Amino acid sequence: MRSAVLTSSDAGARGERADASGERLCALVEEVGELADYRILPDEAAQLESVMRQWVAEGVDLIVTTGGTGLGPRDVMPEVTRRIITREIPGMAEAMRAESAKHTPFGMVSRQVVGSAGHTLIINFPGSPKAIDELWPVVHPVLAHLVDLLHGKTRHEKS
Repeated sequence: MRSAVLTSSDAGARGERADASGERLCALVEEVGELADYRILPDEAAQLESVMRQWVAEGVDLIVTTGGTGLGPRDVMPEVTRRIITREIPGMAEAMRAESAKHTPFGMVSRQVVGSAGHTLIINFPGSPKAIDELWPVVHPVLAHLVDLLHGKTRHEKS
């Protein structure tokens, strides 16, 4: 599985803050495959969209993002993701929010989106290493299966 990690952070892009959440995601995706790319960009929708579209065009299997899922005026990751995906997977985002709400009441206001664009699965994570550690176990069990489905490698059987 080829993965890419994208951090949306003005301070991180300027080098004013360490990217602990992006680094954590890099470590996690390397446990399931190859880290194809990792970038820290400012909270600028056009830049974020351009890089994500490039990765989709390059055939990256999984794009995980961190940051930009809150309600701040520059939090744009869900909107950017919705412009790229062709199919939303709301159950995954709902499961992530449900798990997050077990740890903090603020989990219910995270606006992460999960969906697919071509053969690429895209998952938004909050911009917190603690949240990533809480939410990765929610999505990890289905990643390989979903990537296989997106590549047509697994048939969905009716029960």
